[in-house]
Amino acid sequence: MGDATSVTHLPEEILFKVFAAVSDTRTRNSLSLVCKSFFRLDRKTRTTLTLRGNARDLHRIPTSFSHVTHLDLSFLSPWGHALFCSSSPTFDPRLLARLLRTAFPTVTSLSLYARDPATLLLLLPSPCLELSSVKLVRWHQRPPTSPAGSDFATLFSHCPSLASLDLSSFYHWPEDLPPVLAANPVSASSLRHLNLLTTSFTEGFKSHEIESITASCPNLEHFLVACTFDPRYIGFVGDDTLVAIPSNCPKLTLLHLADTSSFSNPREEVFAAEDARVSRATLMSLFSGLPLLEELVLDVCKNVRESSFALEVLSSKCPNLRVLKLGQFQGICLAFGSRLDGIALCHGLQSLSVGNCADLDDMGLIEIGRGCSRLLRFQIQGCKLVTEHGLKTMVCLLRRTLIDVKVSCCPNLDTAGTLRALEPIRERIERLHVDCVWNGLKESDGLGLHFDLNGLEELGDGGEFMDYFGVGECENTSKRKRQRCKYEMGVHDSFFETNGKSWDKLQYLSLWIKVGDLLTPLPVAGLEDCPSLEEIHIRVEGDSRDQPKPAEREFGLSILACYPQLLKMHLDCGDTKGYALTAPSGQMDLSLWERFFLNGIGSLSLSELHYWPPQDEDVNQRSVSLPAAGLLQECYTLRKLFIHGTAHEHFMNFFLKIPNLRDVQLREDYYPAPENDMSTEMRVGSCSRFEDALNRRPICD
Repeated sequence: MGDATSVTHLPEEILFKVFAAVSDTRTRNSLSLVCKSFFRLDRKTRTTLTLRGNARDLHRIPTSFSHVTHLDLSFLSPWGHALFCSSSPTFDPRLLARLLRTAFPTVTSLSLYARDPATLLLLLPSPCLELSSVKLVRWHQRPPTSPAGSDFATLFSHCPSLASLDLSSFYHWPEDLPPVLAANPVSASSLRHLNLLTTSFTEGFKSHEIESITASCPNLEHFLVACTFDPRYIGFVGDDTLVAIPSNCPKLTLLHLADTSSFSNPREEVFAAEDARVSRATLMSLFSGLPLLEELVLDVCKNVRESSFALEVLSSKCPNLRVLKLGQFQGICLAFGSRLDGIALCHGLQSLSVGNCADLDDMGLIEIGRGCSRLLRFQIQGCKLVTEHGLKTMVCLLRRTLIDVKVSCCPNLDTAGTLRALEPIRERIERLHVDCVWNGLKESDGLGLHFDLNGLEELGDGGEFMDYFGVGECENTSKRKRQRCKYEMGVHDSFFETNGKSWDKLQYLSLWIKVGDLLTPLPVAGLEDCPSLEEIHIRVEGDSRDQPKPAEREFGLSILACYPQLLKMHLDCGDTKGYALTAPSGQMDLSLWERFFLNGIGSLSLSELHYWPPQDEDVNQRSVSLPAAGLLQECYTLRKLFIHGTAHEHFMNFFLKIPNLRDVQLREDYYPAPENDMSTEMRVGSCSRFEDALNRRPICD
């Protein structure tokens, strides 16, 4: 018999395509260790690379990734410091810049933490014709000694072919950018994508600045900008600005205009008393001037009334529209009779998000379900008239397409009600966000988890209602009556025993929960069986200073052990406020709250964890406490740990006891990041000593 045929016998052209199709980093790393030919193929097909480590370790810069086109240097430590910052007296920033340019000669897309303008000046040659996409990251304020516009002057003067600029994570002043664009007309005219959704802004870009930017960049295709629609502010966005955008940039396919107040993510129902200065005629002019539009976000945060007719114009003038997000728009769907109107005429939509629409009710939801029959993603927030019946009927209409749902801040939709409404798609939904609003539901409750399949009673037993709106076979009326009768007779089978179904394809789950509440009722609310769940995001929000000491020992993370495939977690307590070190008698300080939140996390088999510590509003610092560090070290399966805040050096040493931990980052990614931290937390030397200790440990894989 001849030698067995293996994958190595395949022609290199086929193997090249196989390697190019592999995106998982660890898989590619494993493949590259098989043999020299696999190593070469991996390096030839590796186009994206994120570097972590310390810039002072020049000898560790990889030199075999010469085909990388997308390079991310924004995570190079010392964390939060400039790229060319080091405590070593022999460190030469010019040498590092030269080594990076030599090691990655084909880079066309670059992400960089630019603490000061000198970073770009050192790294970018002049001219840099190959670079077409740049993302700048900075959480610190602009250096007071830097002249206005200096952060961008080098970029636009050195990169005449720049097509994409992302400043969404770059702390800067809005007035810095327009003059630089006007002074560099060649670079400005080459821009196709411009992202200015910087969450650090309090007022955003003013109307005249937006008009100046769009006039300087006539070829823009993607434009995202933070602004204000509040007429009480000078430079608010109104009719004139919205008319100027399509006039200056008629090629736009993506337009995001977001009021800066939407970044704060308020939980209360927000329905503005005053209106935005946006008329129906202006909206019609905006839509008519952008025929190529595919994605539109108008998060106004001030009332835009009687928008139904303008949205009908949007559906006819923008036939390629696929993604739409509206905030504070009223009258988006009138739902008179069986005739479709307003937003329901946007038949091609695949993603729809509606926020703070005061008059959207169940009938409007049903009309959207009938008209927007291709929806893959639907988000609703702050709509007080929507109920479980309306949402469930809409889901029935979209049960063949809908796979991504977010329901938030709707007072008539608690957690259990939302999950009951999503029953028709529970076997196919892939991504889900719900608010943890228990309404008295407890972990021990085994009741009340049945489906209320009773239709809207004013239309009889529900059959006429379904037939009228075209739902058809969505529910069997006699079956519905039998199930309701069963529960009325007192048969208290659990939800899952009755239905025998699970959330088979749910891979991503996002939760919001109020500080002081427990996570433990989550399984009995309807999310017990999620065999494919890989990632969970938990956002804890509120003022702990108003809360009594919790009666339970832990928040409830240990109940997540019922999800066998859970590997990634984002635990965001960054909007939990409390006392750092000055708790009055009888009150818990933040270290005790951290112990409450993190108790039980060691029982999970997580490989990646992002953690945002809670904060004291009087102290511009988010720091991991001693109890938190001790509990985090119990996560023995972690490979990646990202703390979005700071930690003392001796607390960081706790993490060295996690056997397989490979990647640890401290990120001061909140505005404004502390300028001069005088503790041991963010000193360059402290970070370097921890990195050295982390790299010295033997790791089996």
